[in-house]
Amino acid sequence: MKTDKDITILGIETTCDETSAAILKSGRDLVSNVVHTQIDIHKKYCGVVPELASRAHAVKVAEVVKEALGNHKIDLVAFASGPGLPGGLMVGRVAAEAVSALKNVPIIGVNHLEGHLFACEFDAKEGKIAADKQLKFPLIALIVSGGHTELWYVKNYGDYKMLGRTRDDAAGEAFDKVAKLLGLGYPGGPVVAKEALKGNPEAIKFPRPMMKGTFEFSFSGIKTAVSYYLRDHKDIKKEDVCASFQAAMVETLVAKTFQAVKKYKVKNVAVGGGVAANELLKESMVKRGQKEGVDVSFVPRALSSDNGAMIALAGYKKFMFAGKFNANIRINPNMRIKNWGK
Repeated sequence: MKTDKDITILGIETTCDETSAAILKSGRDLVSNVVHTQIDIHKKYCGVVPELASRAHAVKVAEVVKEALGNHKIDLVAFASGPGLPGGLMVGRVAAEAVSALKNVPIIGVNHLEGHLFACEFDAKEGKIAADKQLKFPLIALIVSGGHTELWYVKNYGDYKMLGRTRDDAAGEAFDKVAKLLGLGYPGGPVVAKEALKGNPEAIKFPRPMMKGTFEFSFSGIKTAVSYYLRDHKDIKKEDVCASFQAAMVETLVAKTFQAVKKYKVKNVAVGGGVAANELLKESMVKRGQKEGVDVSFVPRALSSDNGAMIALAGYKKFMFAGKFNANIRINPNMRIKNWGK
């Protein structure tokens, strides 16, 4: 096993509804990143069906891994061991163990959410990590996706403090549910954002659940407010509902993030996860950062959803900074961030 920076890693991602594998060389060059999405399977249900997701992973994972691998020689296999859907995690683990045995290389399990954070280092155009894309510590991380909304204080790679998470719906989940209420389709984030471009964000005063005194989130109330509004009003402008809902979500996410910035006196913010692709969120977060002298980093749009590239990079960081790998990795559907030194 190489112990320098010139290792080549295969990353495997199967936590939810994307089957993905990628090759990362020397911790900076993204050689391949193959993603098979299950949107067509789940869209008629307006949400992910765990059993169907697991079956689709099992069907596609070998093909996806083979395509990503090509003829490349690898030194390490990384896979997302949690959090996520149990069936999907098991498929990823079995695939990683099979490649590990076939190629006679070690295996490392990584936290899927750490992958979303580290993916902020990728340059989408170059397909690699540039020096100016490296995360600057300490920072506040906002991980915002279909299944998770969390705030972390990050001192360095693998050195975290959990500040708060959602008590109910994740931000992406709220977007999906509102899109369903409006009959806009799935996934909800992109369709709501597109419809919102035509609407007035001040037309409807949806609540901003700030959860005063904490860094936690709660988005079920906004979803319920939208439901009541649709019930109580006959002349509905969907574009105004979308714009007003999105404004409430974004305002809440930005406000909570910068409350943490102020308390921990940091000058850096990193935003990762599928909802990071939302243009209003990016625009609002960057504008607030410029106003307060805070550098805000976003994951590239192309790598904001689940992908093998972020898992490969997380595996690289964990190996280089913690030197940890294990041939018998357990999955944990409810995994939380944990310092690598513990």
